[in-house]
Order: sequence, then C-alpha cells, then structure tokens
Amino acid sequence: MTGPDGSEQFVKKHDFVQHSAIAGLLAAAFALSGCDKLASQAAAPPPAPVTVAQPVKRTVTDWDEFTGRFEAVEEVQVRPRVGGFVNSVEFQDGAIVRQGDLLYVIDSRPFEAVATQAEGQLSDARAKVELAKRELDRGLNLVQTSAVSEQVVDQRRQALQAAHAAETQAEGALKAAKLNIEFTHVTAPLTGRVSRHLVSPGNLVQGSDNGASTLLTSIVTLDPIYIYFDMDEATFIKYSKLWFEGRRPSSRDTANPVQVTLAGETKPSHEGTVNFLDNRLDVSTGTLRSRAVVKNTDLSILPGQFGRVRLIGSAPYEALLIPDVAIATDQSRKIVFVVKPDDTVEARPVVLGPLDDGLRVIREGLKAEDRVIVNGIQRARVGAKVAPQTAQAPAGGKS
Repeated sequence: MTGPDGSEQFVKKHDFVQHSAIAGLLAAAFALSGCDKLASQAAAPPPAPVTVAQPVKRTVTDWDEFTGRFEAVEEVQVRPRVGGFVNSVEFQDGAIVRQGDLLYVIDSRPFEAVATQAEGQLSDARAKVELAKRELDRGLNLVQTSAVSEQVVDQRRQALQAAHAAETQAEGALKAAKLNIEFTHVTAPLTGRVSRHLVSPGNLVQGSDNGASTLLTSIVTLDPIYIYFDMDEATFIKYSKLWFEGRRPSSRDTANPVQVTLAGETKPSHEGTVNFLDNRLDVSTGTLRSRAVVKNTDLSILPGQFGRVRLIGSAPYEALLIPDVAIATDQSRKIVFVVKPDDTVEARPVVLGPLDDGLRVIREGLKAEDRVIVNGIQRARVGAKVAPQTAQAPAGGKS
C-alpha cells in the first residue's frame, strides 16, 4: 500500500537495509570464529620440557629406626662413710672429675683422737705380749727342774695366746680408726661428670655403710654411653625370621652396628653396637627393651637425651633407587611419572622402601630401564607428550 507520501517504498527500503546489516554481522561472526580457530591452532603449546633419569641400581642394606634415650654406663651416688661437719667442697659443679679426685673434706679431728687412743691400746697389748712371752720362757726353763708344774706352764702359754689376741684386736681398732680418718676425704670413685654439690661447708652429714648416709653429689660416666630403645614385636619377629634363614646375625650373638641421630640433626652423627636384648617382651607395650653402646669421645651427649637409633634390618640386596622429589602422592598411593618410548607420560604406582644415602629404595613398580621424571614433575600430564632431557648424573647418592 502506497501512501500519499510514498511510505511503502520507504518501509521496503528499510527492511532491505536491516537484513543486509544482519547478514553482515553474521558474516563477521563466522569470520571471527574462523580466526579464533586458526589462532588456537597456531598457539598450541609445545611439549613440556622435563628431566628424566633411570633408577640407580646398587647393593643396599635396610635400616630400621627407633626412638631411644641415653643413659650413663655407670652412675654413682657419692655418700660419706663417716659422719661429721663438712670442712670444704673441693670440686666445681658440673665439672669432669677423675677417679681419686678429692670432692669433700670432713672434719677428721674426732677420728684422729680415736686413732691416738687405739695406738695406746695397741702399745699396751704389745707390752703384755712381751711380758707373757718372758713368763712362758721362764716357766719352760723351770719345769725342766720341776721348780714349777706343767699346769703353770699351760697357764702361761694360755696367757700369751690371750695377749696375742688382745694385740690383734688393738691392731684392728687402730686400722678402723685410720680408715675413718681416710674416709673424711671423700674422693671420686670413677671418672665422669659430677653433679652440683648438695651439701655446703659447715653442714653436718651422716655417714654409714648401709645407705643411710647423706647424699653429697652424683657422678655419671659419659664415654662410652648407653642408649636404650624399645623394639616392637613385629620387628623382633622379622629379625628372628631373618636369623633363622641365615640372612641377618642376631644381636644377642653379634654386636650389630647402629647409627644414632641426635635431636636437630638430619644425618647420623654417632656410631655404636647393640650389646643387650632383654629376655622378654613388655606385656603392657608389646616391645622388647634393647640397648646399644655408643662412642661419645667429644662428650656432647648427656644422659637423659633422646636420639633416633638406626639398626641394621636386612641382608645386603640389589635395589633400584630414585630421588624422593620424583615421588608423588595420589590419594593413598605413591606414584612416579615415567616417560614411555613415544615420549608420553605414564603414572606408575610404586612401593617405597627406606632412604639410602639420599635416595629412596623402590621395592616394586619400576624397572632399571625406565625413564623417571626427576625434574619438571609439575608440568607432566598423564598421556601428554613431553620433551625429555636426560639428567647429567644420577641425582643424589652414588651409583
């Protein structure tokens, strides 16, 4: 329908322009999508670069680790054997003392007075012995002329024996008195590190030989030193089985080596040998008390410290080892990424063993010829291609 002002022609013209615009937009959209597809194809990333290495093969020995506590080989509580007032303390608290070093001095004057008295009694006893000898000699001469009877001679012989007994008793009393004088000088019974002094000069101490005397201080030896640790029942059974099979010597018969790592250390710093296994398992913990003796030449270890004990746990065997950084965790599994011959990545579940010289033992899951990703593991995707580069040398440890 045409209006007086030609409006129908205007509407048709307007529709034509609108359709043309839409067609142009669609063409532009198709063109842009094609460009994006070409751009995405052009921007496809290259294979990720990774570093690969074959597992290290060598003879290793397993070590089991336990937590232990150090104790002194010998420990002595220093107590006086005689009582009295303390005159002086002759050691520095916490110092190293040698066997025989003077520690305490107790007032010896009362014991010196007793010794003097004992000397007088001994002299009197010896004089009586001399008198009894002379009387017996006279009696033996007189009895030959029947001037005295045999009974008198027997009496004089008995008097001499009694005088000898009194002399022996007096000698014993004098020795005891001199020992008490000697005991007033309290000396170190062994070489080691002494604790603090528990009694100061001027205090009265009690002395006895039955353990009721006053505690003065204590001394512990430091080199060598014991470390006690508890072995769980499963490990004990494993060791017993290895011993029956002839693959590991028993620690009861052989001084199996141990390595000890102190708190704050990452590697063992001390070595020793097992020298004791208890005769039964603790029923409350199911563990076997064990002990190793460790060298402590630098005296850096003190009784009461904790340490981690590594005990030889197997016979030597051939194993494959890789760096710990090549191992990933997939939920409850441990996996490594292996580059297949076509340079694609495969996730391989593995069974781990202990660390040995910085490398992790792989018990199952790998072969000696596998190429394991040891660097760039975060760029590896299962099934994707990678650009592997061989490591210059086995990472960590010796081949």
